[in-house]
Amino acid sequence: MSNENTEEAMVLQAQIEHLQAEVSALQRQQEDNQKDVTFHFRGQMQDAMLSVCGQRQGDEKEKVLSRLMEEVEELEEDLMLQTQINGIRLTGCTTKTLQSSSRKLVQQLCISGYCSELLFQVEFQLSEVKGSGCVRTISELNVVIDAGEMQNFSSFLSGVEESRDLLLFFRTLRSFSDRCDDRRRTFQHFQEKYPSVVSLPAGCRSEVMHLSHPELSGCVLVVHWSVHVSSEGGVSPKVELLTKIPERALQLFPSQAVGGAAEAFQSLLRILGAEAALEAVIMAVSLS
Repeated sequence: MSNENTEEAMVLQAQIEHLQAEVSALQRQQEDNQKDVTFHFRGQMQDAMLSVCGQRQGDEKEKVLSRLMEEVEELEEDLMLQTQINGIRLTGCTTKTLQSSSRKLVQQLCISGYCSELLFQVEFQLSEVKGSGCVRTISELNVVIDAGEMQNFSSFLSGVEESRDLLLFFRTLRSFSDRCDDRRRTFQHFQEKYPSVVSLPAGCRSEVMHLSHPELSGCVLVVHWSVHVSSEGGVSPKVELLTKIPERALQLFPSQAVGGAAEAFQSLLRILGAEAALEAVIMAVSLS
């Protein structure tokens, strides 16, 4: 064999060995990918992937699709039940992967929804560290609420964003929404029951209700019903009675009776509760 043939054979042998190494590397990569797929898509989801890839056909494919439909229906029922229990409805959820490796996964999530008539949007980063146990942490939490009473909610939201306590936020949001709904129902009930006395200048969801007698022009009792939220998530309503009486009318009333109206109303609140105390005041105004 000539030197040229020997050199050519060596080159071919090197190319063959190189190709064999590439094939082995591709085979290992394929095995790793299959392991990842098996890890993330087990059971029914794995069967679905096999069906999509054409490895399951005919009746067996129909069975897989049927099981998937059943699973989707069960998830929808669970979601509906959870919504009924916690009163929070989600309208959107987006996820963006910022970092992904065998050890750590970092995602940016944005969740939007509403509780009663309070719209909210929550953005945060979720970090998942894999090891002996899966550890998940939340960072860069930002909460936005479309509500007219943000002054009562702002300090609480600042604390939630600092502590990154999502559970506390959703639990407090439900309590806050329930107290606002209590006020709305009460205001709406009294406006419908006593339309000649009760007026709601800013609507039934506002904090203010006006009480006035048609024959006492300019004399108004103002009910201010606010809902306060502490930095720890405590929700407490505060109902106050304020007076708006012209100077000329004040001369016709004893100062003690007018000045003591707010204190007397607070006593009624402690004894009767909000609705009964308000109705007692409304009845007094209507009989004036």
